[in-house]
Amino acid sequence: MQKQQYKKMTKQMSPKPPIIRNVVVAFVVGGLICVFGQFVQNILLTHFNFTPETVGAPTVAVLIFIASLLTGLGVYDRIGQFAGAGSAVPVTGFANAMTSAALEHRSEGLVLGVGGNMFKLAGSVIVFGVVAAFFIALIKTLWGMM
Repeated sequence: MQKQQYKKMTKQMSPKPPIIRNVVVAFVVGGLICVFGQFVQNILLTHFNFTPETVGAPTVAVLIFIASLLTGLGVYDRIGQFAGAGSAVPVTGFANAMTSAALEHRSEGLVLGVGGNMFKLAGSVIVFGVVAAFFIALIKTLWGMM
């Protein structure tokens, strides 16, 4: 009986999260990160002679570099505290997670500290990416045979 009373009291005393504010801020910050990515892509298209087919990889590389740099400087963490899920835009959020893991474990050495802990995080992403790509390719192949 005490656990139920404790849960009830905790629920009553806990502050209500500002859900609408959090959603709006996440949407705006995530959108601004994407707008910045489009800006980078437009610069690369106009000034560096990339084509629409070849501009994707360098754009992603620039976003990863900037997110990693901001993480190293401690700025991306502040953006994440403010924006919540809005800062977890896949490319920049993943770069932030990888760089944070590297910085956190650098005292343990390059191989076992930085490398080992970075790839603990990246391993699951790589596995799910490869499995998803396999199934998409399988579906696309089977669809083409019909």
